[in-house]
Amino acid sequence: MEGLGVGVIAALLANLATLLFDHLYLSDTVNAQASLFVHIISLGLPPFAAYRALYGYSTSIDQTKPVMLIAIGGLFFNIAVNWLLVYGNWGFPVLGAVGCAVATSVGLWLMLAAMVVWIKLAPAYRATYPFDRWEAPHWPQIKNMLHLGLPIGITHFAEVSAFGAVSLLIARYGAVQISAHQIALNFSSLVFMVPLSFGIALITRVGQALGEGNPARARFAAWVGVAMSLGFAVLSAALIVLLRHQIAAAYTSDPAVRELAAHLLLFAALFQLSDATQVATSCAIRGYKVTRPPMVIQLFAFWGCALPLGWLLGLAPAALPWAPAAPMRAEGFWIGLVLGLTIAAVLLSGSLQRLSLRRLRA
Repeated sequence: MEGLGVGVIAALLANLATLLFDHLYLSDTVNAQASLFVHIISLGLPPFAAYRALYGYSTSIDQTKPVMLIAIGGLFFNIAVNWLLVYGNWGFPVLGAVGCAVATSVGLWLMLAAMVVWIKLAPAYRATYPFDRWEAPHWPQIKNMLHLGLPIGITHFAEVSAFGAVSLLIARYGAVQISAHQIALNFSSLVFMVPLSFGIALITRVGQALGEGNPARARFAAWVGVAMSLGFAVLSAALIVLLRHQIAAAYTSDPAVRELAAHLLLFAALFQLSDATQVATSCAIRGYKVTRPPMVIQLFAFWGCALPLGWLLGLAPAALPWAPAAPMRAEGFWIGLVLGLTIAAVLLSGSLQRLSLRRLRA
């Protein structure tokens, strides 16, 4: 229930945030499309929040297979419905980005329903079944969960909102710039799923080791997970550099977009290293039930460093005498993102090192 409540609040805030679009120098068409997209996709935030709560519950008792299968099912559903609604196949209307929002929102409701049914029917959940009876809100427990969960939510908000703000700011430079940016960002996000999976596993493994009273194993698991994440990042970065033109060509046939996307993929390859490191270290720290330092670090890295530098290089505001002579556009924002992720990776690695040693000595 708490998850649904958080999702409803998030949906309301998302809809209110569309009022900011009027102040971002967007064209009327982009403004209208972006606002409609947010209004529709916000309907998927309540089921997403509830699904994530059940997702965490399932992984905490080592039931990761249902999460994987439901996610794969959700992926195929989104692919099919996007194919129908985005491009208007089989007689459906051509909705473009709005069709993507519809597919995503409906898919999230179906994923929540599938998770609830799985938990209800699978024997593995019977010992800890969460739906056997109604209980009134237990405020001390809710307070404890908020104490841990709110900083995690703010951490995710800092990263997601920074990338979202960059996309909106780049949009003023036209279709080529924003299209190339989205191609590089989309492929980077796809590759990022593997380090993110390592990070989610680290939360469980580190938490279980600490629950057993074994801080040495917790520290070992944390750094092995970080090393695995970084190792994958090195491999993916090398492949992105070597195949960047082929990757861009797989997304678009437009020569200008393809060329710029291939260039931005060089920056995407560079930040694979810091992105993989920061997500693994932040998840390992959460396994120690420590959430505020990662929140502060991420806010500083993205909103204190990445966005200001991207704004300076990408827009070259005339009000600042030390700005570049000409706006670097998407490239300038990607330089800022690389810097922000690198700062986050370094600071989070140091935080994990100090925290794990302190627990070991204690």
